[in-house]
Amino acid sequence: MPKEKYRKDIMLLFEKSPVVSYNSIKRLVRSKKKTRQYIKKIVHDLLSKNKIKRLTKGYYTIRDDVSLAVFAFQPAYLGLQDALSFYNFWEQETIPIIVTIKKIRQGIREIFGQNVLIRRIKKKYFFGIKDYHYEDVALPYSDIEKTFIDMIYFRQPLDEETKKNIIKNLNRKKLNLYLKKYPRRFKDKVLSFIKTS
Repeated sequence: MPKEKYRKDIMLLFEKSPVVSYNSIKRLVRSKKKTRQYIKKIVHDLLSKNKIKRLTKGYYTIRDDVSLAVFAFQPAYLGLQDALSFYNFWEQETIPIIVTIKKIRQGIREIFGQNVLIRRIKKKYFFGIKDYHYEDVALPYSDIEKTFIDMIYFRQPLDEETKKNIIKNLNRKKLNLYLKKYPRRFKDKVLSFIKTS
């Protein structure tokens, strides 16, 4: 199969999915010899011609939305201040914040010339995620209750107005259900946080 045919098939992958992994491209291209070098060359060519963009190592897209990076760190979700902005509780400008259970380096990364913050969380605290459709993509965000818990868990400051808005919109039953997964001391901390508001 000639290179051009491979390129067309690869570009079809990008039309079907907002984020495509190197492994997906590898599965598509099955040349008999030097598969790795061959695929690397095709990917390099597509990158150099700006046909695709690199989100992070081994993950690519044809779109401009930096939030798509969440798919490169799966299992992961968009959370903390980013989620508060999404729910209109946070009026300050924020960057995408990706919360993942992957054992990777935490901190700021630059993607598409923009900052993205990566935070790690224990697997047992990976829940409370809901997919929200944005255009034709379903982005995973922590729900209001999990976002509130995460803000306290990661010791993120909340101004009084934001705190009151979140608490007013909390589903207490769901919050209590979520808090069962945490140590007693942390649960008490969250509940006292609500009482003092």
